[in-house]
Amino acid sequence: MADYDKLVLWLKGRTGIDLTSYKSVQMKRRLRSLMESLGLTSFQDYITFLEKDPVAFDQFLKRLTINVSDFFRNPERFSDLEKVILPRLLSEREQLGVWSAGCANGSEPYTLAMILHGLRPATFSQHRILATDIDKGSLAQAKAGIYTQSEIKGVEPRERERYFRRHAENWQVQDFLRSKVQFKQHNLLTDPFPQDLDLILCRNVVIYFTQEAKDQLYPRLRAALRPGGVLMVGGTEPILRYGDFGLQQLGPGFYRREP
Repeated sequence: MADYDKLVLWLKGRTGIDLTSYKSVQMKRRLRSLMESLGLTSFQDYITFLEKDPVAFDQFLKRLTINVSDFFRNPERFSDLEKVILPRLLSEREQLGVWSAGCANGSEPYTLAMILHGLRPATFSQHRILATDIDKGSLAQAKAGIYTQSEIKGVEPRERERYFRRHAENWQVQDFLRSKVQFKQHNLLTDPFPQDLDLILCRNVVIYFTQEAKDQLYPRLRAALRPGGVLMVGGTEPILRYGDFGLQQLGPGFYRREP
């Protein structure tokens, strides 16, 4: 058995993460850079090292899951969400169920929460906002809602004053907004999905998946939406065969579930 295959089997048994669903060339490059920084030359040596060092194992998981996110990342898409998509969904249902899948440090679901509150402050508490990620460390930061000045650079001063408060040298999401987002650990490739959702944000996640993994994921995302619900994907992740998955394209990055 090849060295890398041993790592794949070990990781799946240890965490449930299946690296065969990720593009192997990108994954091997990412892991080799970590190994080289530790002076290791084989995946078997890396397995032995990770089994003995919990801190290194946590760093390994963070590198695997690529937890990079920003508030209002790709602002033109969030402008579309605020001005077109959400008003349409709110005209159909006053209480929305939304899911940020692969939420990383929480900036995406908090961005969504800010937009929802800004659109309908009086009914904001009625919405369901679920945010999930596979990485426990990222979820811990997301739940705390504490960010550096650099991390909230995409937040306009008016929104910053409304939705954040000072926390030492950093900024923390206001309690009323933070308490509205439910964070859970979740493996997008293996765990059950929530159902009857109005909106799913799954952005900058599937870019690392194989085509086979994507073909299995999109029908599951569609099934999690109610008829007429909307899927929002990243700018570099267009769904080329969206019709095959029962989706209708609404515009760049947005797909509507057909009945």
